[in-house]
Amino acid sequence: MSKHVDGPIGVVAGLVRSAFLVDAVYAESAREYGLTQQQGQLLCVLMPRAYGMSELGAVLGLAKSSLTGLVDRSERNGLVRRNPDPHDSRAVRVALTGRGARLADEFYTETCRRIEELTAGFAPEERDTLAALLGRVVEDNKVPSVFMEPDHPH
Repeated sequence: MSKHVDGPIGVVAGLVRSAFLVDAVYAESAREYGLTQQQGQLLCVLMPRAYGMSELGAVLGLAKSSLTGLVDRSERNGLVRRNPDPHDSRAVRVALTGRGARLADEFYTETCRRIEELTAGFAPEERDTLAALLGRVVEDNKVPSVFMEPDHPH
């Protein structure tokens, strides 16, 4: 436990408060790029490849109606397109447009930079320890790959 202005902070408060912090950074970055947080998440998820709607809903944790609205709005804004699924004539795959890919790359790069700054005061070994522990939390809870590590090829 580390000391904080309102007393010691444990794992629960630490995780919850850091989630709020990262969420706020992500929201501010999205706003500056003219995106909603959900659109920013959608663009980042689609960076490496196209997804079918049901798979995309599962990765983003969205109900079908919410996902359809998100994809509709993003399509109207020229960020994504629906392509026929080559393996299922009734299904579509959602992919980034050229404009969406450029915006996704800019948004992703800037958001990574801002999140990286949150640990700017850490020594390299502290960052490695934090990354290892958070990695275990993510893996143990089977969190989908909604955001890639900045040095991971996309």
